[in-house]
Amino acid sequence: MSELLANGGGIGKLFTDPDPDKAREYFRSKSRVMKDKVMDVKQAVSLFIQDGDYVSIGGFGTNRIPTAVLHEILRQGKKELGLSGHTATHDFQILAAGGAINRVDVAYVVGLEARGLSKAARRLFEEAKIEVCEWTNAALAWRYRAAAMGIPFIPARVMFGTDTFKYSAAKVVNCPFTGKRLLALPALYPDVAIIHVHRADKYGNAQIDGITVSDFDVARAAKRVILTTERIIDNEEIRKDPSRTFIPYYCVDAVCHVPYGSYPGNMPYEYFSDEDHLKEWLASDGHPSTLEPFLQKYILNTKDFSEYLEVCGGEKRLLELRRLEFFQDEEELDQLAM
Repeated sequence: MSELLANGGGIGKLFTDPDPDKAREYFRSKSRVMKDKVMDVKQAVSLFIQDGDYVSIGGFGTNRIPTAVLHEILRQGKKELGLSGHTATHDFQILAAGGAINRVDVAYVVGLEARGLSKAARRLFEEAKIEVCEWTNAALAWRYRAAAMGIPFIPARVMFGTDTFKYSAAKVVNCPFTGKRLLALPALYPDVAIIHVHRADKYGNAQIDGITVSDFDVARAAKRVILTTERIIDNEEIRKDPSRTFIPYYCVDAVCHVPYGSYPGNMPYEYFSDEDHLKEWLASDGHPSTLEPFLQKYILNTKDFSEYLEVCGGEKRLLELRRLEFFQDEEELDQLAM
């Protein structure tokens, strides 16, 4: 560890440029006009995600993930994407299964929390098919914060004395006020952020209920932002309570209306995760011979997310999950059905 300190930092590869002035050159050219940005997911992915882009995904774990866009990335065969694995679970599993990513900043990936590990995702690391740079969850969150602030790095005291620091791309700096050693966490400017929200107007002003994680900073750090939303509401509704506008329109490039868009993940206060379908995912991605037909059935042979939902049980199943979000006890559910 003393050698790392002497050499100035970790040995990991930095996948994105932390220069805020280069980012500002892009942001200056981005339109601030309040125009209608509503489009379907297929168009949004085609327009705003290109091979080789570095992608950041909103939400947390299997909560409020933009599943529809992730599926469409696989349908369109996007390749060599970079990914910020901040709190990634099923989102990482999807992209790994489809062979869409070749580099990742890792804080939390592969695991689907209490459900188990994605073997398809794990194989990427075991077979050295993906470049890796390691961080903690806090470190990645603060990298977004630095980008949102328009500064090249943010100082912190995380990761010292760990192998996570060794395999990161953080640098050691001395505090100009105290002389103490700190880690410089480089700003993270994604090419594209993909975020699922509860409500948005046609311009991209968005509201989120419940946990927001780092999405405030992610939306402001990313060069392009694709929003999927449970509902599109009138701008007048947004203006009634502007304090609830978590993501402003000028950050957003596409607004896609996708009801149940976090399925099979959870959408707080809307619907619960489909644990049966997630179990099927984990069982199928254990080996390529079972994963490929699974992907064909649910993603590659479905034309869009709506058709995927139908294959997964349609409105009947989705209403069950909506009830589960509010009535976790089976007896309560039985009483509700009577």
